[in-house]
Amino acid sequence: MAAEANSYDFIVTGAGSAGCVLAARLTESGRFRVLLLEAGGEDSNPWIHIPMGYAETFVDPKVNWKFESEPEAELNDRTLYQPRGKVLGGTGSINGMIYMRGNAADYDLWRQLGNEGWDYDSVLPYFRRAEDNERGADAWHGSGGPMRVSDQPFEWEIAKALLEACQQSGIPFNPDFNGARQEGCGYYQTTTRDKRRWSTAAAYLRSARSRPNLTVRTRARATRVLFRDGRAAGVEFLTRKGLEVAHAEREVIVSGGVFGSPQLLQLSGVGPAAHLAGMGIDIVRDVPGVGANLRDHFSTACTYRISRNLSLNALHYSLPHRLAATARYALFRSGPMSGTGLYVGALVRSDKRLERPDLQLNISAWSTADRTAERVVSHRFPGISIAPVHLAPEARGTVRLRSPDPLAPPEIRFNFLRSESDMRAMIAGVRFARSIARQHALQKLMVEETAPGVAVRTEEDIAADVRRRGVSNLHAVGTCAMGRDAMAVVDARLRVHGLDGLRVADASVMPVIVAGNTNAPVIMIAEKAADMIREDAGGG
Repeated sequence: MAAEANSYDFIVTGAGSAGCVLAARLTESGRFRVLLLEAGGEDSNPWIHIPMGYAETFVDPKVNWKFESEPEAELNDRTLYQPRGKVLGGTGSINGMIYMRGNAADYDLWRQLGNEGWDYDSVLPYFRRAEDNERGADAWHGSGGPMRVSDQPFEWEIAKALLEACQQSGIPFNPDFNGARQEGCGYYQTTTRDKRRWSTAAAYLRSARSRPNLTVRTRARATRVLFRDGRAAGVEFLTRKGLEVAHAEREVIVSGGVFGSPQLLQLSGVGPAAHLAGMGIDIVRDVPGVGANLRDHFSTACTYRISRNLSLNALHYSLPHRLAATARYALFRSGPMSGTGLYVGALVRSDKRLERPDLQLNISAWSTADRTAERVVSHRFPGISIAPVHLAPEARGTVRLRSPDPLAPPEIRFNFLRSESDMRAMIAGVRFARSIARQHALQKLMVEETAPGVAVRTEEDIAADVRRRGVSNLHAVGTCAMGRDAMAVVDARLRVHGLDGLRVADASVMPVIVAGNTNAPVIMIAEKAADMIREDAGGG
């Protein structure tokens, strides 16, 4: 009786953006019994659900793993903070909520690398199926899906000025970054509903939890996948009561994210043999690519002091402003707390010879003086930020075990800015940002550039500043990449090479990083994965 109660068709490790989708889709028919394991807790923290609340969850250890990278040689040996969701909804419960799919050519490249069924025409139906776009359905967008995608809640004066400045700098207006073309400037859409965050925990899991064939265990950290005769047979996980084991009759689906998934596989004996042997872990399967191919976007920020109190900085440095905004949101669900503060963006090319954008400019109605794992501190004056993000860096990093202790954080290395082309793109990005700031629409507001500052002028100056202040843009992917080559971890159906009953479905399977924010692509991956899993199980 005990074995039957602890046996499931599928076990999903990690209730992040992908895991919540998988759990919901795999239990729809009622045919399969699914166990969803989440190391964090319920998404009950009120700051999770308030759009502007992500400044709070950014540093909150109750909902955030708060990882740090190893020192980066090309960034003056600085470590890079990596906030990751430790809660139902995963990082999708603490992120900036921007809905961006990337460029259609990204997915066509996945297909060219041997991953059949992952070209843009093939994945577009999954984007559309997931989506409930406020603007309605068209050739690119869906309506009626679980994931609400909303326009900005109000036309903020500062957002309008920032968008006008982008156009005055020569960037054409684009009404939809996820439509016919990606290049241009425009307003971001967000994964919000009724001016509240709409994570996959809310969109997919909330209603699915009433199903008798779905079991959700929070505060349950997967520590090892168990194997029997080359097949994944179950999962060992740690709870407050101690170690427990659940059995999978069909498959184990690893969805711990770009850092958690390779860590769990390595702890389970699946990964680079030499590394596992060095950690004293018994080798189940030598898969060299587990933890390799770590890719991320790289970013810096140009910040500006403005003359009028149009920015969101006062929410941090002024208690009366904060209380007033909180009350306005609580009573009327309006005002600055109802938006993300990241209203406007632009997709541009660092070099006109490129075929498609390789820079994203995130244009924010705030500016920060300090942003670390311990605190986010805004400037004590009205300010804005224009942050160039390099979307196609050559940098490749790794995720490895720091120790065989499953509770130890992973060892993360990005290897940013080791190529000349990556630095050239960042220099171009800073120049784009400064060009926008010089335009007439903003000049009437501008007081000074607070960073990098007027003393930073030459290419050498800009490069030095990028090394001093540049950061990961928190879009890491690729550590369990799909493909056919020797470093691929999963095949095009997301099955781990050489093992039965084991898949990976999350950001880690991306063979190449997409040109844009990564949460929407992860949801698409999970939607497609659910279909493939059900097909391989004979329908249902």
